[in-house]
Amino acid sequence: MLVVQKYGGTSVETPEKILSVAQKVSQAYDEGNQIVVVVSAMGKTTNYLIDLLHKVNRDPNPREYDMVVSTGEQISIALLASAMSKMGKQAVSLTGFQAGIDTDSNHARAKLKRVYRGKILSLLDEGKIPVIAGFQGVSPSGDITTLGRGGSDTTAVAIAYALDADVCEIYTDVDGVYAADPRYVENPRHIEKISYDEMIEMAAHGAKVLHLRAVELARRYRVPLIVRHAHIGGRETRIGEVEKMEEPLVRALTVDEGIAKVVLERVLDKPGIAAKIFKKLADYQISLDMIVQSMHKDGRNDVAFTVAKDDLQDTLNAMNEIKDEVEAKAVHYDDTIAKVSIVGVNILGSPEIIYGMFNTIASEDVNIDMISSSNSRVSCIISKSKIGKVADALAERFKLKAL
Repeated sequence: MLVVQKYGGTSVETPEKILSVAQKVSQAYDEGNQIVVVVSAMGKTTNYLIDLLHKVNRDPNPREYDMVVSTGEQISIALLASAMSKMGKQAVSLTGFQAGIDTDSNHARAKLKRVYRGKILSLLDEGKIPVIAGFQGVSPSGDITTLGRGGSDTTAVAIAYALDADVCEIYTDVDGVYAADPRYVENPRHIEKISYDEMIEMAAHGAKVLHLRAVELARRYRVPLIVRHAHIGGRETRIGEVEKMEEPLVRALTVDEGIAKVVLERVLDKPGIAAKIFKKLADYQISLDMIVQSMHKDGRNDVAFTVAKDDLQDTLNAMNEIKDEVEAKAVHYDDTIAKVSIVGVNILGSPEIIYGMFNTIASEDVNIDMISSSNSRVSCIISKSKIGKVADALAERFKLKAL
């Protein structure tokens, strides 16, 4: 088999763990497989590099930001390749540029354009193990770019697709996907197999086990994914196509505390206003989640939406730039909120499930601020201070705890 293995930062955070990963890769190679490895930076290295940069300049040039933070992965790949060489394997470390990973020119949040697979295939034909830096690529002008936090997952899936790999294995610090986050729900149920669509909803609404863009890419190109613990054998979760189910079913629950709500108060109610607001957000490359427009009687509306906390300052800057043009009375924000979501099959087709979610939240004496939904998900914005008890109550209601 041709296997792409991705190891996250916690999997390679110490020399001992790097040697353990090298042993695992060597074993897979000795079983007759062709192995390509994608590696993240060690532990909290990326955070350290960002903090170091901010001590020099709180508002660094995006190009220099990418130059600094991309070095973390270069350390990891060289150390892992060296560890495998010690075990008698021919391993070759490659930066994103050396591996042929092309992106657009958007620093810190670049998007993949293509993977030139010639270099990787050449190494595989020679019996070598390519060890590739995740999270990074090269722009059309030849500058180093990074894909955003969690981007190593996306790198691994893109390489797996480019090489037509049999499987992409994601090794992390958990043994698969769970029906709820153990930080909020005690003893959640382990999920052995889940669909791309369900995993996308989970990743988009708070689950940290996989990067959203990686799952979207895997679904688009039908790349089979497996999530495993990097250092402990046993359970795993397979992500791919599943049999279609008509029966409504709640499969998982997610929590996201990394969001904030922004409100433009009493903007003009006329054609083109919403377009101006969201064009300005697009100019800042800010991704949105929930959007709510409330109607007033005097020809004005409140427009509210949620963004990632990391984008809050840019969002406020953008809204203050557009405020006078749309004649908004004020711009407000709230970063004391959290989102809880239920994910599953045909959820909107079941009034009982919808009622069950709202009734459970109400039974905990918690108010719902915003609601959004898709066929396979319902999300509610509530106070962050109440998120723990609400998540646990919903897990009980929908039987998401292990028996």
